[in-house]
Amino acid sequence: MFDTFRKYNKVVMIFLFLLIIPSFVFFGVERYQGFGRDEKVARIEGHDITKPEWDQQHRVETDRIRQQSPNVDPTLLESDALRYATLERMVRDRVLAAAAAKVNMTVSEERLSRIFAQDPGLAAFRTPDGKFDREAFQRVTGRTPEQYEASVRSDMATQQVLLGVSGTAFTPPALAATTINAFYDSREIQVARFGPDSFASKVTVSDADIEAYYKGHTAQFQAPEQASIEYLVLDLDAAKKNVVVNEADLKTYYEQNAARFGTKEERRASHILITAPSSMPAADREKAKAKAEQLLAEVKKSPASFADVARKNSQDPGSAEKGGDLDFVTKGAMVKPFEDAMFALKKGETSGVVETEFGYHIIRLTDIKPAVVPPFEQVRATIENDMRSQQATQEFAKAAEAFTDAVYQSPDSLKPAAEKLKLTIQTANNVARVPAPGSTGPMASRNFLSALFATDSLERKQNTEAIEVGPSQLASGRVTKYTPGHPVPLADVKDKIRAQLIAERASVLAKTEGEAKLAAWTAKADGATFGAPLTVSRREAQSQPLPVIDAALRADPSKLPALVGVDLGSQGYAVVRVTKVVPRTPPAPELAKQEQAQVGQSVAAAEDAAYYNLLKDRFKAEILVPKPTEPLPPAAGR
Repeated sequence: MFDTFRKYNKVVMIFLFLLIIPSFVFFGVERYQGFGRDEKVARIEGHDITKPEWDQQHRVETDRIRQQSPNVDPTLLESDALRYATLERMVRDRVLAAAAAKVNMTVSEERLSRIFAQDPGLAAFRTPDGKFDREAFQRVTGRTPEQYEASVRSDMATQQVLLGVSGTAFTPPALAATTINAFYDSREIQVARFGPDSFASKVTVSDADIEAYYKGHTAQFQAPEQASIEYLVLDLDAAKKNVVVNEADLKTYYEQNAARFGTKEERRASHILITAPSSMPAADREKAKAKAEQLLAEVKKSPASFADVARKNSQDPGSAEKGGDLDFVTKGAMVKPFEDAMFALKKGETSGVVETEFGYHIIRLTDIKPAVVPPFEQVRATIENDMRSQQATQEFAKAAEAFTDAVYQSPDSLKPAAEKLKLTIQTANNVARVPAPGSTGPMASRNFLSALFATDSLERKQNTEAIEVGPSQLASGRVTKYTPGHPVPLADVKDKIRAQLIAERASVLAKTEGEAKLAAWTAKADGATFGAPLTVSRREAQSQPLPVIDAALRADPSKLPALVGVDLGSQGYAVVRVTKVVPRTPPAPELAKQEQAQVGQSVAAAEDAAYYNLLKDRFKAEILVPKPTEPLPPAAGR
C-alpha cells in the first residue's frame, strides 16, 4: 500500500506540506486535533464514550492487573471479553454519576475531611509538622490533591445512589430458609445407568454413512490457516545490551555505593535497663537513675559480673534472662542515644548511664564484626548490570523510535532493524490468528497476530508495524509462508467420523433402552435393578451428573418413592429412583446467622442489579459495539 510513498518519500512529503499548511490557515488546527478520535463506543444520556477513552481506561486497568499479578497470562488482558468488561464498567460509572447529579447527591465537607483524616494511604504524604506534601502526592499518584478529592467525592456520591436500594434490602427468615434449603436439600436415590459403551457393539457404520456425514458437515473438517513467520522483539533486556558503560563510570559508581556491595559493621552488646518512661514522675525517674548508677558502680568494680547483674536487675524482659545480651546489630537498629554510646565503645568497654525514652541503660560492648567491602573486580559485573538497568528505560525509548523507523523503512526484511539494534531474528511455525493456549510474548498478543494476518501482510509478506506486545516490549514480524484454511481429506478423518457416528447411534440406543425400562418399571416394580442408595444434594453430587441431581430434587416429595427418566445426551440415559427426602441437620445458631446474612447480601446484589438496569433505561445508556461471544476468563475477574 505504501510502496509509492516509500519510493518517493521526499517528493510526497513536499506535496503534503504544500497541501496541508494552507488548510491549517483556512480551517484551523483544532479541526485536525479531533481527526480519528470521534469513534463512539457507548452513549449515556446523549454523552458519548469514544474509543480512545475506552482504550486508555483499558490500559489503566491492565497495567493495574499486571502490577498486582506479574505472572498473569497476557492473552487474558487482551481478550475481547475483558476489554468489553472495561467498557461496561465505564458505562456503569457514568450512569451512576448521572443519577447522583440528577438528585443533587453531595458529600459533606465534614464527612470528606473525616475520611481523609482516617485514610492510612494519605498519612504517608504528611510531613512531621502535619502539613500535606502536595508535590510528593502528585509525584506518586499522578494527580493533584484537588483531582483526588473530586474523584473520592464522585465515588461516594455514586455509592449513595445504590446504597438507597441495597442498604434497605430486607430478607424475611422464611425467604432465607427457602433459599438455603434449595441449596442444602438432599434426596436418597438409586440410579440405573444405560451408557453408550454397552450398545456400541450393536452399531454398524458403513463407508457410505461416513462419506455422507463428511459431505454434510464440511465445516467441521477444515484445517485452520497457518503461517510461518520471522519476528523481532525489542524489550528492556535488549535495550540494556546497547547501553555503553565505561570503566571510569563503573569505578565512580563503586566508590559512591561501596557499602551496598559488602557488609556493614556489626556490634554485639549487653545491657542493663532500669525502666523510666518519660511519663514517669520526675522523682521516680531520679530513683531509677540512682539505681542505674549503683549498678554501674558494681559492674565497673567487677566487670565479669555484668551478666549476673543483668539477670538479677535488668528490667528488659527480652534480654535479662540472657545476661543482657542483645546479639549483633548494625547502625539504625537501636534508638539514637543507645546507638551513639554503643558505637563509641571499644570491645570490652562499659558505658556510663545512658538515658533513652525507655529509661536508663548500662551498655557493655562484647564483640565487633568489621565492615567488609569486596574489591572492585569482584563486584564489577554486578555494578555494570546495575548501571545498564538504570539506563535501560531511557535507552529503550530511543531504541523504540529507531526500531519503529527501521521496520518501516525496510519493509521487506527484518535484517536491517536486527543489525541496527543488535537483535536476534526469531522464527515460529504453525502460527494461527488467535493465541494458542500457553503462548507467551508476541505469540500471546492478539494485536500482533492480527497485524500478521492482515491482508497487506499476507499478500506482500512485508513487516508489520512496531506493535506493543507487553510493558516496554515492542515486536514486528513478517509472514514467510502462508497456508490458507482448507478441507481435511476424508481419508484423514475417516476413523474420527466412524467413532463419532458409533457414539451418537449408541447414545440413541441407550436412550431407547432406558425409556423402555422406565415404562416397564413404572408399570411393575418387580425386576427393577438399581445401584446402591446414595444421598445427593446440590452440594454433594456423589459423582452423579448434574441432570440426575436436578431431576431427583424436582421429584414431588409427597409422591415418593418415584421413578424419573433423565436424558444424559452423549452419556446415555439414567432411570432414577427417588426414595425419600433427607432432612438437613439444623446448623449451629452462628452458622445459621451467617447463612441468612449471605442470602441477604445476594438479595441486595440482585436489587442493585435491577435498579441499575432501571437507571440504564432512564438515562438511555447503550453500548454501541457488539458484545463478544467468548466468556470473560475467570482468572481475569476482579
